[in-house]
Amino acid sequence: MSTGHFQEFEDEYLETMYEFYERDPEERVRTGSLANSLKISPASATEMVQRLASKGFLDYVPYKGSLLTPKGLEHGKMMKRRHRLAEVLLEHLPFEGNHHETACRLEHAIDDDLDVALSVYLGNPILDPSGRDIPKIRSDLSSRLSLSSANLFPLSELKEGQNGKVSFMTLSLEDIETLSKIGLEIGTDISYDGQFKFVNSEKVIQLSESLAKNIIVILPS
Repeated sequence: MSTGHFQEFEDEYLETMYEFYERDPEERVRTGSLANSLKISPASATEMVQRLASKGFLDYVPYKGSLLTPKGLEHGKMMKRRHRLAEVLLEHLPFEGNHHETACRLEHAIDDDLDVALSVYLGNPILDPSGRDIPKIRSDLSSRLSLSSANLFPLSELKEGQNGKVSFMTLSLEDIETLSKIGLEIGTDISYDGQFKFVNSEKVIQLSESLAKNIIVILPS
């Protein structure tokens, strides 16, 4: 698909089509119903539906409505998965804003790597905070998820002498920037020297337990 804001519009349409699919996989979605769900004009919805149909994401029949094609179903399911993963993530953060609206923004920033990482970090959840099913990870990522699940650990759980590479951090931007200044960032090789002292390129870094719990490392296979 294309990139930028236009792709986000396409993502939203396909995600909304997936919501209709969850209710009834075989029922065609009328363009008016889609427009109402997205709070847009019927003309705008028709234009986008025709565009997505031309790209192979929808099976569109004028005056009867649309169905997701296998290609469209995969993409819509992926977007809904990432939205619901984002909602689960927000439940783990001291976040007081609107979870749904924020998840709508976050889902577009979740790529394959982050999908796998979040799944591992959150314990591969199957339900979102409202109890709705989280679609399974794409089949081409499932082997990565299994491998990562076995090898990803919070830095705080390393044993003395163990080595790992920083995979991601669930910290504030301020904390991430501070750690970067002392040489600890995504991709950094690090070993545990005991009592929350970590060695990076022969430099000893002292971390609090709360910070170490939110730095996720991948261990050598």
